[in-house]
Amino acid sequence: QLTIATCEAITENESLDAEIFAKKYLEFYKLRKLTGLGASTLKAMQELEVGGHWSQVGRKGEYAAGNGSAMRLAPLAFETKVSRDFIRNFSIITHHNDEAYVGALSVFLAIQAIIEGTWTGLENLLEIIIEQIPDTRVRDRLITINKLNCDVNEVGKLGSDGYVVNSIPLAIAYASMVPKLGLHNVYKQIISLGGDTDTNCSIAGQIAGAFIGYSNIPRELLFNLKELKEYTWIDKTIEAYLSNKNWS
Repeated sequence: QLTIATCEAITENESLDAEIFAKKYLEFYKLRKLTGLGASTLKAMQELEVGGHWSQVGRKGEYAAGNGSAMRLAPLAFETKVSRDFIRNFSIITHHNDEAYVGALSVFLAIQAIIEGTWTGLENLLEIIIEQIPDTRVRDRLITINKLNCDVNEVGKLGSDGYVVNSIPLAIAYASMVPKLGLHNVYKQIISLGGDTDTNCSIAGQIAGAFIGYSNIPRELLFNLKELKEYTWIDKTIEAYLSNKNWS
């Protein structure tokens, strides 16, 4: 839901800043288009609703080290001239935490690596990201998973909850295995781990989906998506986003 909100904000505005996204997320919140919000995002929406500034709302400190900002950021990877400062501001709308920012940055870099062709499925995606992010726990976890050679039996043991250090490296690792496992099996294996399954699958799916492309999404998954009551809204939003970018 928040990723679709990100798409809408990009489509509706020629220039982008954090305030635009904060207003769009608040609009969705008021219209009750958001369900299952994490504590940090919910706090941010409640404080925005009573007039709080986007840079001051939401959780701060270690309790803000969630995966929400990384989950809703994916469409920005297709934009040009997105700076790290912008990604940090985008993240702190809901999560005032360096680890949360680096988690969001990692997702951004993963999708950019696909767009730019530096990850074709043959290279080591984790190493591509590790080389570009600051020394943080997120980076340490990516290094640990890389040493495990993305062994699916071992990666899940490190943690699969909404803590950004557990969630983002796990999602990236599984996304990097989509050439071998296929998208459906990536989802199945993430779900089997338990924890924050919806967000972990969302993040892995955004990266893996950018890699395989719409035409290679398994038919069963597309059929299930079309069964959702929100499908028409999702489809129209994505079509508007693609049209805005002159993509097909």
